Amino acid sequence: MKTKQAILAYIPHLSHIAGLIFTLLASFFCMWFIVELPHWTNGHSFGLSSLTLAILLGILLGNTLYPQSGSILNLGVSYTKGQVLRLAIMLYGFKLTFTQVENIGSAAIFTDILTLSSTFLLAYYLGTKVFKMDKETSILIGAGASICGAAAVIATEPVLKAPSYKVAIAVATVVVFGTAAMLLYPMFYHMGWLQQWLSDSQYGIYEGSTIHEVAQVVVAGNAISPAAASTAVITKMIRVMLLAPFLLLLSFFLVKSERSEKIPLAQKIRQVQIPWFAFIFIGVVALHTWLPFSHETVKKMVWLDDLLLTMAMFALGLTTHISAIKKAGIKPLILGIILFAWLILGGAGINVLINH
Repeated sequence: MKTKQAILAYIPHLSHIAGLIFTLLASFFCMWFIVELPHWTNGHSFGLSSLTLAILLGILLGNTLYPQSGSILNLGVSYTKGQVLRLAIMLYGFKLTFTQVENIGSAAIFTDILTLSSTFLLAYYLGTKVFKMDKETSILIGAGASICGAAAVIATEPVLKAPSYKVAIAVATVVVFGTAAMLLYPMFYHMGWLQQWLSDSQYGIYEGSTIHEVAQVVVAGNAISPAAASTAVITKMIRVMLLAPFLLLLSFFLVKSERSEKIPLAQKIRQVQIPWFAFIFIGVVALHTWLPFSHETVKKMVWLDDLLLTMAMFALGLTTHISAIKKAGIKPLILGIILFAWLILGGAGINVLINH
């Protein structure tokens, strides 16, 4: 019965249509703008993606025009933040195959696991113990820095059931420090930093295991060499695959932390909210690996996934209030800076250690 209800929840109702059309049109605009931007700026994209543009546009409209018509659009926008987001995470599997993971080798896998776990644990400890921030914001910022940027933040939100403004705060740290990383890493490479320990391909692993967003990894890798770019992107996508076990472990952790009294293990397991959408994502990776999809089909599915993710980010922006972000203060930014420094320095140490 629960499974049937979960499936039916993905079918939009008439009350969702207005909000869905609104987020869809805005997403088309964002994707078109990102494609056209290099034509207007002599080839520069400034590290922007349709996701970051969508949340910025959403915040702008959400704090000006949207509240005046929100009653008509609210249900569709909420549906986009929920079901459309989960569907987008599932389809993310068309961007990766197990063959790519196998070809890149165990070094990239171990590097990703160590970098992800150390970065997230550091974020949670500093956020909750040192800066006395709330648990949700700390976890969202940690997920964005340690896994795959904005996509990880919005994938973690359904497990936490966090307010939109906390999601926006976490995404903001990804945008700021991920963009900085995209510019700094090629500069570090051309300055000769780490070149005595890491080859072009190994430098790609360093980038893929420590830069926030997939798009930022692509830009930074291509600024070094094709070999570095290819390795960086695959390493980054391995980090994306780790999203599924991360969300499952997070669900177990939340149940354990919220219920301090003695509860039988079987009952605790039943209370865990399994992030099925994350495991369906792994299933889609398997299908993409073993079924003979044509290149054109995969390309269309990737485009569809980008569209759905952009819709979800725009919907999150619409429901984010600037006043709530201001209330959060400077602590999330300081945490983001510390994590950024750890990814550069600690990530370099992990990469050198594993490769030697």
